[in-house]
Amino acid sequence: MSTHTDHSTGKRQQGLLRTKSIEQSIQDTEEPEHKLKKSLSALDLTVFGVGVVIGSGIFVVTGTAAKNYAGPAVTLSFVVAAVVCALAALCYAEFASTVPVAGSAYTFSYASMGELPAWIIGWDLVLELALGCATVAVGWSGYVQSLLDSWGIPLPEKLQGPPPGGGFGFNIAAFLLILAVTAVIVVGMKLSAMVTSVVVTIKVIVVLIVIAVGAFLINGSNYHPFIPPSQETKGGGGLSATLLEAIFGFTPTSFGFMGIFTAAAVVFFAFIGFDVVATAAEETRNPQKDIPRGILGSLVICTVLYVAVAFVVTGMQKYTKLDSEAPLSEAFKSVGHPFWAGLINFGAIIGLVTVCMILLMGQSRVFFAMSRDGLLPPLFSHVHPKFRTPYRSTLILGFISALVAGFVTLDELSKLVNIGTLFAFVVVALGVIILRRTRPDLPRNFKAPWVPVLPVLSVACSVWLMLNLSVETWLRFGIWMAIGIVIYFVYGRKHSHLNRNSR
Repeated sequence: MSTHTDHSTGKRQQGLLRTKSIEQSIQDTEEPEHKLKKSLSALDLTVFGVGVVIGSGIFVVTGTAAKNYAGPAVTLSFVVAAVVCALAALCYAEFASTVPVAGSAYTFSYASMGELPAWIIGWDLVLELALGCATVAVGWSGYVQSLLDSWGIPLPEKLQGPPPGGGFGFNIAAFLLILAVTAVIVVGMKLSAMVTSVVVTIKVIVVLIVIAVGAFLINGSNYHPFIPPSQETKGGGGLSATLLEAIFGFTPTSFGFMGIFTAAAVVFFAFIGFDVVATAAEETRNPQKDIPRGILGSLVICTVLYVAVAFVVTGMQKYTKLDSEAPLSEAFKSVGHPFWAGLINFGAIIGLVTVCMILLMGQSRVFFAMSRDGLLPPLFSHVHPKFRTPYRSTLILGFISALVAGFVTLDELSKLVNIGTLFAFVVVALGVIILRRTRPDLPRNFKAPWVPVLPVLSVACSVWLMLNLSVETWLRFGIWMAIGIVIYFVYGRKHSHLNRNSR
């Protein structure tokens, strides 16, 4: 394998670890047929970040984590999860400001680690974003069906989705939602940003209402004990056991000091999505400054809101009585305020629309970047002549995600979203260390502090959370990645632009 890399062309002459230079990546963004419209500001990016992060997580996992793992100390669990995300966010911010190109972790990996690692992380992002979009759509459909039932106009059973026991069913609401957001994304990023801004405003207002109204309904006795006594939990068996249990025989605990960290692995789901901001780098007017502001700004806002909501809800209702599916609305019902409960459900329905939209937007940009490099068929990198968006990849991926949401019950598969995100965090953190050593000459408008200590901590924290996922999740993840590697060797390696240019 040749070790010489020409930074002006980005060619490493042979091998699976050939890298694409930063200069070549940026140059590719100027090709007329692949050029995206730059229309986003730091505020737009922050709104995108808040829009995708504040979703099903804050409306669901707060109750599960408090009731089963941490009690009122779930507020500290949100802080722990936020620290893990902040470590990764600083790494993302450095990369995205240095390499302002669509594709997020895929593009960063191509510049620092090489083609095969880039393909692996790109394929991983397919899993995270496409499955995440479908999962959110199905969750949104559940809220809508509940609302229609309360109005006395339930959907036919066959259109509510596949029944739990098996059999045919089609989730028409989830299918139509993804088609609708696909159309908005095709028309343009600025329209997507405008729609997102309106919906995020509604969603944040609902969350602020929960905090403001709930603060007057707190019963101080519900906080005692703030950290409940530690309880040893019965570990799962076989494939349901965590990887930590399977390898080291570690017995997980609920409550107590360690329960805070166990709950952090659960509430981590609530933070997924801030990294999607990096996929919009190529459509940002001033990416060197605006991308770091968008990533870090959205993470700070969401963390403050999450901690406040968790504190209020565990003060309104004893943690042992919190509802696992709709803790916020049920907490208000428990203290005799059904009106506010209904408003929260409305906020959840509205809020999940933007989550679905931004995940699909991120997915289409990753496919766009991989196609532009030749690793996927060229149809994915065509830009609409008027809207300047990757419309073909958006339409194709939108339709596939809509079908998945319509026909599949995702249940345990949703855990793959977590493992996919954490894997991306690991790769980006390692990439920052590598690029600092191989390209110290690069202008970096934003530099992550304490490198390499901070990226190493980010890797360690992400791996720890991954080890707390089940063996079954790891096996499914392994199968998905194996399929991706086969596709790379059958198509991607042969059609790679770097491979063709090196001949």
